Amino acid sequence: MDFNVDLLQKLVSVYGPSGDESLISATIRQEISEYVDEITTDALGNLIARKRGSGKKIMVSAHMDQIGFIVTDIDKEGFLRFGNVGGISPDISLSQRVIFKNGTVGAIFSEPIEKSSERKLENMYIDIGAKNKESAEKLVNVGDMCIYYSPFASNENVVFTPYLDDRAGCFVAIEALKRLPNTENDVYFVFSVQEEVGLRGARTAAYGIEPDFGIAVDVTAHGDTPKAKRFAIGLHKGAAIKVKDNSIITHPSVRNVLIEIAKEKNIPYQLEVLEFGGTDSGAIHISKTGVPSGVISIPTRYVHSTVEMASKEDIESSITLLEEYLTMKH
Repeated sequence: MDFNVDLLQKLVSVYGPSGDESLISATIRQEISEYVDEITTDALGNLIARKRGSGKKIMVSAHMDQIGFIVTDIDKEGFLRFGNVGGISPDISLSQRVIFKNGTVGAIFSEPIEKSSERKLENMYIDIGAKNKESAEKLVNVGDMCIYYSPFASNENVVFTPYLDDRAGCFVAIEALKRLPNTENDVYFVFSVQEEVGLRGARTAAYGIEPDFGIAVDVTAHGDTPKAKRFAIGLHKGAAIKVKDNSIITHPSVRNVLIEIAKEKNIPYQLEVLEFGGTDSGAIHISKTGVPSGVISIPTRYVHSTVEMASKEDIESSITLLEEYLTMKH
């Protein structure tokens, strides 16, 4: 398996919280520009790369934004109060390092509380080592955003790092795009913005593209760790083909084709029925008069943490499945 670990490490390491995706957009643009016929950025910031064809119009969407934190106040001692950008857990965030766009690093800690179960973001703060409010404001302002700052790691089986959600999906889309031969289909690869705060980028991109079919590529949860909630998804079992989540019941014309391809090409796969959450397909499938849509999911442990973990084999199966779907005649 020729797994491009260097590219994945690059993707997860670039700053890009929801609403400020310019750096990761530039990184992806540089990576894919020679493999597509045209590449544009729309008004909201979605990066849209097209491989022209005369057949059906297919939109592939992987979101490039990250969850993070936004500064809401700076107190007189120089401590930063903050709110969430996307799904942030107080317990996971406690004692984590964060980094701002300008490179300023801080640590998240909490006021003393009697019970850890009562901890909320409003009880927490970011310490950047400032002497007072004035020195803090030389580095950070109200409204600035930061993200988790934790190293990438991998071994022969897995990668574990912050922000596989959804830089792993971007990785799958990029690798499939690079391998994609000339195809009859008219394929739009969308690296979307603001998914973590409401599927916003995919909604506007789908409205403009008007695809015949939609495919989101994103991570999903797991049910294979000790005493995990029962859920038929685990690492090293293949790409996950979504059946349902809170944002979509995937269209049979897409879901069944993905299953048929996986069987025919001997691509390991598993079926995903997620009882929460959603992906870009949730916005794509209700665009205008409707778009038959599905999802290729990457099984991931510890989503929205600093140690999100995914199987290299599952990521590779997802790339192959997406490539085969985009190659076939629709």
